[in-house]
Amino acid sequence: MGQHISLYLVPTPIGNRGDITLRALETLKEVDTILAEDTRTSGLLLKHYDINKPLQSFHIFNEHAVLEKLAQRMKGGETFALVSDAGTPGISDPGFLLVRECLKAGLFVECLPGATALIPALVNSGFPTDRFVFEGFLPHKKGKQTVLKRLADEDRTVIVYESPHRLIRTLEQLKEFVGNDRLVSVSRELTKLHEETFTGTLQEVLEHFQKKEVKGEIVIVMNGKRD
Repeated sequence: MGQHISLYLVPTPIGNRGDITLRALETLKEVDTILAEDTRTSGLLLKHYDINKPLQSFHIFNEHAVLEKLAQRMKGGETFALVSDAGTPGISDPGFLLVRECLKAGLFVECLPGATALIPALVNSGFPTDRFVFEGFLPHKKGKQTVLKRLADEDRTVIVYESPHRLIRTLEQLKEFVGNDRLVSVSRELTKLHEETFTGTLQEVLEHFQKKEVKGEIVIVMNGKRD
């Protein structure tokens, strides 16, 4: 017999519902409880696929408090699936702490392959994909300049997540460290109706997004430093 999996990390679509996998749907139907970053958001997705399982809230504000209790329930034989609002749990979303707690308790964990925003954005950019660094979300204020300065000297392709209302400021700050001519690719609304990827020099990309109201989740991909 195979290992009993106590926790499944199940990627959910980052926009287009058609991107959920058959295996993800099967897993969500089989587990005892689904842990969700936002039960309302996940509830809509589950309803769309006619999946009726107990939903429990699991997010950055309560994850520390519930880790031990969840591990105990898993030790008792319950199986759980963890989903985030979009994409793969643990990637710039809650998940890491729960996985660590399960492994410490001797429980088996399995992450299903599936949707995540960083890979499509990287491939769409046309920049080297053999070596890259993923920074996740940049600090909002304290430490942001230090991180950007470090990334400016990175020779691998750099990927960061950003919110729409901070995009212009982040591009302006990047310009301070790498100049106008570093190639950058910005993807937004990936897999959705108004998906857009714009690639060019930092100056060109900045001017493009300054002319419009920026909406949607943002992925910034920056070409690595060249000697």
